[in-house]
Amino acid sequence: MNEPIVARHWLATATPKAAPAIATTTVLALARIWNANGAEHSVGNAVLMGALSLGAAAAGAVAGNATGDSVLVGTAFAASGALAFAGVAGYADGMPLPLLLWSLATTGAYALAARYWRTDRRETVAYQRDITERREERAHIERVETLHATTQVEVARAGAAYAEQLAQALVTRATLPGFDPTALERVGLPALPSADLTKEH
Repeated sequence: MNEPIVARHWLATATPKAAPAIATTTVLALARIWNANGAEHSVGNAVLMGALSLGAAAAGAVAGNATGDSVLVGTAFAASGALAFAGVAGYADGMPLPLLLWSLATTGAYALAARYWRTDRRETVAYQRDITERREERAHIERVETLHATTQVEVARAGAAYAEQLAQALVTRATLPGFDPTALERVGLPALPSADLTKEH
């Protein structure tokens, strides 16, 4: 019934919460590296990233209409936003616009993630509640069965003790003078081997 308590490391708890910020910061850093390596004011690179962003958004819309899979749709639109963000951050010549887009992207990522975190938390709480109810029900059944078995053992023990006392009393009575064993048979009690008992005593 007792289960070991597993304490999660603080990094394992904090990493999912930091994932959106890590993702947008990584995109910003890569875009600025790309900017320093020739993407600044490059129309061809901007058109490429715009086309990729529109393609990812179109794929998300098609996936939503065809399959209805929210995870696939969310992934496609997240990729579209990341590509658009990377294109603008790579094309711009200063940091204010990329940082503004980074803050907006991070806020949006946390807004979307919060929805999934709430759903996951509700499912986890419901699962834990169900497990707790099952454990309590199982523990109650075990307690009832234990009481029932203990009662049966006590009844059997008391019956055996009574039968032993009755047999001892009958054996003792059979050794007394004037004992009539047929009187027991007349009232429905089992016959005693009185002759053998008398010989033994």
